[in-house]
Formats: sequence, structure tokens, C-alpha cells
Amino acid sequence: MTEAEAVVYRGRLFLVGTPIGNLEDVTLRALRVLREVPLIACEDTRHTRILLDRYDIDRPLVSYYEHNERARVAPLLAHLQDQDLALVSEAGMPGISDPGYDLIRAAIAAGVEVVPIPGPSAPITALAASGLPTDQFIYLGFLPRRPADRRKLFRSISAEGRTLIAFESPHRLVAALDDVEAVLGNRPVVVARELTKIHEEFVRGPVGEVRQRFHASPARGEVTLLIGGSEAEPPAPDVAGRIRELQAEELSNAEIASRVARECGVPRREVYRFLIGG
Repeated sequence: MTEAEAVVYRGRLFLVGTPIGNLEDVTLRALRVLREVPLIACEDTRHTRILLDRYDIDRPLVSYYEHNERARVAPLLAHLQDQDLALVSEAGMPGISDPGYDLIRAAIAAGVEVVPIPGPSAPITALAASGLPTDQFIYLGFLPRRPADRRKLFRSISAEGRTLIAFESPHRLVAALDDVEAVLGNRPVVVARELTKIHEEFVRGPVGEVRQRFHASPARGEVTLLIGGSEAEPPAPDVAGRIRELQAEELSNAEIASRVARECGVPRREVYRFLIGG
């Protein structure tokens, strides 16, 4: 057994959700953990200090952000050998489009107990109040900066029927809405801006109208963009064609029924009807 394999980690890694705007949205559990841990790793020490000062919490902070993330993993794992650590991002849940992924993966691989402390989430907050379908959705993270890459992404999901959620910077919002309309058509969209803050705003409507609104008055602050899913019916599976292909391979009816049912998403009895009738 190597020395690294012999290490037993007694500390716990707490992933602490923090407010996305309004400081009153922090949970009682989050405050307790932040008071109790000996060290807090945070994306922006100045931003986190505002939250801690608001609730009279005096804990040491260490920076953990995009450009030092990998270099920080080893010393933070060393800390976790015998002490707890809280990880927070600038807003929301750490690791969700924010620094944290590398540390979380390393902690799990080392056998560290990883404890999520739920908190506000901009995508879920925006979705709940959007008026778009909430039963199924896809989170795209930050949209690509380059227009060609953005349009490529939209083309790849053009047939997706679920609600799409993405982050976009305010100065690229109009260009992103141009690409939505050009690639996906005049879909319903929602621009959720400055969530939970004083100037919170939801702008809803067909993408053409929403684009004109922000062309006339550019967006400010943090933006979450939601796009309605495609309403086009997906093409019906070619059950008969797939049966013919498998029959050419001289498979048994039972195997054909099983494979076609699985591949085409239809009941086995329906496949048997094709087999009997074919």
C-alpha cells in the first residue's frame, strides 16, 4: 500500500449554497456550517466576506477560483486529512458553472465525505417563475462566446422538446437572441435578470419581441435565458424498416421483437403485429 493510499481523511467537504443576490436567502444550516468550519474556500474572498460580516461570522478564508483551482486542490486535500472545509462560490451552488469540480472529484476519489448544503440556484429560480414547462429541462451552462459556436450548439438541440436554460452576459444577450431566432425560430423565451435583487426583472414573449426590447434598452446585470422547447413531433420510428433489416440477419422473431422494441421505443406486442403481418 502506498503512502497516498494509506491516508485517512477525517475532514468533511461541505458544498455550501449561498445567495444569488438577496443575502436573506441563505439557509440556517448554511450559516451554522460556515460558523463551525475552520476554513472556507471561496471564489471571491471579498464577496464572501460581505455575507459573513452580515451574519457576524469570523472564519478564515482562502481563495479558490477558476485560475488557481487546480493548484489549490492538493493543499485543500491536505487540510481535509483532519479538518472540515466549506466550499462556496460567488453565488449559488459551488461546482454548478462555478469553481469546485476539480476539488469535488479529488475529494470523492480520496474517500472524503462530501456534504451538500442546498441553497439558491439561478437556473431553478428562473425556471420556476418563467411560465415555461418545468417538468423537464436542459441546463446548458454559459452559452459559447463565439457566434459560430453558439449557433452550432443551437443546431444540435433544435429538435429538443424540453425547456432550455442558459447563462449569458448582458452585452451578448441581443446577439444570442438573434441566433435563437435564426436557428430555432420564433420560440417563446424568458430573460430573467438580476434574480432576487432590487432590480429583478422577467421579460417574457416570442424571441423576436424580446430581442427588440433589449435592442432598444440593453440588459444590465446577471442574465439567465430560458428558451421554450421544440413543439415539432419527433419522427415516428421506422419499425417495419428495422424489422426487415434484422430479418435479413436471420434473427429469431423473439430477438427481433426485443431489439426493435428497445431501439424504437415501442411495445414488443406492437413489433409482433408487424412480424405476423409482414
